[in-house]
Amino acid sequence: MFKKVLAFFAAMSLAAAFAAVDVNKASEAELDSVKHIGPATSKLIISERKKSEFKNWEDFITRVKGVGPKRAAEFSAAGLTVGGAAYTGAGAADAKAKAKVEAKADAKADKKTDKPVTEKAKDAAVATKDAVKGAAVATKDAVKETAKDAKAAVTSKKETKTEVKVEAAKPAASAAKK
Repeated sequence: MFKKVLAFFAAMSLAAAFAAVDVNKASEAELDSVKHIGPATSKLIISERKKSEFKNWEDFITRVKGVGPKRAAEFSAAGLTVGGAAYTGAGAADAKAKAKVEAKADAKADKKTDKPVTEKAKDAAVATKDAVKGAAVATKDAVKETAKDAKAAVTSKKETKTEVKVEAAKPAASAAKK
């Protein structure tokens, strides 16, 4: 039962993600969410829409600066509609074909770079082992260095004490000889 509910919500979210955005009803944020429409283009669309709603795609193309048949086809392929209609101009078929070619190329590239899970796990294990080994060697070297420093400090204190005793003994020996 849980799986069915989860599948239902997943399907609904996918449907919402690919829902058409009508240029005459969409907010600025909704227009920004459409691929190939940035903040500047969405502001242009909103400002032109305030003057009057777009009648069709041709009206949209003529009134919005920077939008031609090619970009209109890209917008339509990404889910933008004018009055509920998708763009059917000359560039629409080209944009859809281009999107399919890009999707196939992306899928092919993913297959080439994807390794089986076992290889990924092995690579991760080797990297972890190397990192741990490197850290252990660094720690060992640091401990050795600290031990040398401590030994040198202790040795110099012994030598200092011996020198102090020798220095103290010399005047006493000189006094005893006189």
